[in-house]
Amino acid sequence: MSIKVCHISTVHRAFDIRIFHKECKTLSKYGYDVSFIVTHDKNESVDGVNIIPLSQNQNRFVRIFKKTFEAYKKAKKINADIYHFHDPELIFIGLLLKLKGKKVIYDVHEDVPMQILTKEWLGWKGFRKAISFLYSGIEKLTTKAFDGIITVTPGISKKFPSDKVEVIRNLPIISIIDRAKKIDIEHDKPVIVYAGGLTEIRGIKEIIKAVGILKGEIELWLLGTWEDSKYESECMQLEGWNYTRYFGHKKQEDVYSYIKASDIGIINFLPVPNHVGALPNKVFEYMACGVPIIMSNFPYWKNEFGKFGIMADPEEPVDIAEKIIYLINDYDKLNELGEIGRKEIEDKYSWEAESKKLIKVYEKIGGKND
Repeated sequence: MSIKVCHISTVHRAFDIRIFHKECKTLSKYGYDVSFIVTHDKNESVDGVNIIPLSQNQNRFVRIFKKTFEAYKKAKKINADIYHFHDPELIFIGLLLKLKGKKVIYDVHEDVPMQILTKEWLGWKGFRKAISFLYSGIEKLTTKAFDGIITVTPGISKKFPSDKVEVIRNLPIISIIDRAKKIDIEHDKPVIVYAGGLTEIRGIKEIIKAVGILKGEIELWLLGTWEDSKYESECMQLEGWNYTRYFGHKKQEDVYSYIKASDIGIINFLPVPNHVGALPNKVFEYMACGVPIIMSNFPYWKNEFGKFGIMADPEEPVDIAEKIIYLINDYDKLNELGEIGRKEIEDKYSWEAESKKLIKVYEKIGGKND
C-alpha cells in the first residue's frame, strides 16, 4: 500500500513551483499517495496530486486564524501517514498532528525571524523585533518535536538539529524550462527582464530608475504581481516606466518563454536580512534559460554566482545602469555568461538531481514506499 502524504499551505498558490511542481509531483512519481491542502476553487486531481481546496483569503488575519483552523480540520480528515507543512503560521498544526502520532515535516522556505523584521504591516520596528525574537524561540522549541526539517539554504539549516535537517535547494526543473519556446514579441531594443514578486524590498523601483537613466537604450519587461498598489503607482510615475512593459502574472512555463526572449535577467533584491544569505530561485531560472544575470552585490551571492553574473549595488540606479550598458555593449561577454550559467545548471543545479534528497528524507521518516 502506498504511503499517504499530505502537504499543507495557507499562503502559497495551488500550483506553486516548489510545493506542487517540484515536491508533490516528485513524490507522486515515486508512488506516494499525495494530497495538497491549499487555497483553490475546487477539488481536483492534477498530475497525480489530489488538491484539497481552502477558502479564498479575505485578509491576512483571516488567513492566519480562520484558514489555519480550516486546514487543520481537512488535514485530520485525510488521515495521512506523513504531513508536510510550508508556512510558519502552521507550526502549531504540526504539533497537533504530532500529538496524534503522525510523522511531520516542516519545510522552511525563509529565515522567518529575519523576514519578520521587514514586515512593515506588523507596525513599528521595536514591535517587529519583539515578534521576531518570540517566533525564534517558538521555532527553536517546537521543531524539536518534528520528524524532519527541510530548508532551502545552508544558512537557514544551521538553526535546526543536524540529525533532522536536510537542505533541499529551490532549483529549476530543466525539463519544463526546455519545453518553453521563446515568445515572439516585437521589440527593437535590448531587453532586460524581471519575473517575480513586485515589492519594495525586491528593488523594482531602483530597476525602473536605472532604465530611466538609460533613456530608451533598453526595454524592461516586468512579470509578476504587485503586492502594494501605492508602490505600484510610485513606480509607474518614474521616467523609466516609459520604457517598461508590464505583462502581469503569467503561468510559470510562460514566464520561461519571456525570459528566453530577453537579453539579460535581473534580480535586484535590497540588502534586508532575509535576502543577503538567500539562494533565489529566479537566479537559477535565468541561468537555465541561458541569459546572463545582473544581481545584487551581496558577498554570499558574489561567492556563489560571481563567475556567471554581474554584480551591482541594488540601491544605486546609476550603478545598475552602468552594468546594463556594460553587457549590452559587449555581446560576446553577454553570450559567454549565459552559456556558463546554463552549463552550471546542467552540471550542478537541477531539480532532477536535487529531488533525490527529498525522497531520502521521506524514506528515512516513513520507510520505503511499496
